[in-house]
Amino acid sequence: MIDIILNCPEIPQNTGNIGRICAFTGARLHLIHPLGFKINDKNLRRAGMDYWNELEVIEHKNWEAFVISKQRPTNVHLFTTHAKKTLWDANFKKGDGLLFGNEGKGAPDKIHKWVNENRVTIPKFDHKLRSLNLAVSVGIATYEAIRQITN
Repeated sequence: MIDIILNCPEIPQNTGNIGRICAFTGARLHLIHPLGFKINDKNLRRAGMDYWNELEVIEHKNWEAFVISKQRPTNVHLFTTHAKKTLWDANFKKGDGLLFGNEGKGAPDKIHKWVNENRVTIPKFDHKLRSLNLAVSVGIATYEAIRQITN
């Protein structure tokens, strides 16, 4: 239904939990290298538990390999704290990709330029806080996209 795309994730537990979300919702998971861990990391497996084997995981050597991949979604939404459009204002469609930067640095400028205006944010109600955990953000975004697609 949708693709979840992680650019250079750093924390195996987050990626494991995101893998669980993908398995549960039927989303494909794209991992763009370099990763901050090895795919066989026990923390990744523990967080994803037995769901990891149910996933369709597509690994890309780097950002450039993802961009030219025939497996990448055509329409990609970058989730970032630097967007003005909220996920409630976005228009998600079947086959879209939801792209997330990594835990430490977010998405680099080249990714912001590549998605152009297709940037989305999760609304904040306490403006003193910086951002949500990556796995939590993916869960919120995934379910809002699915809600829109199935309505």
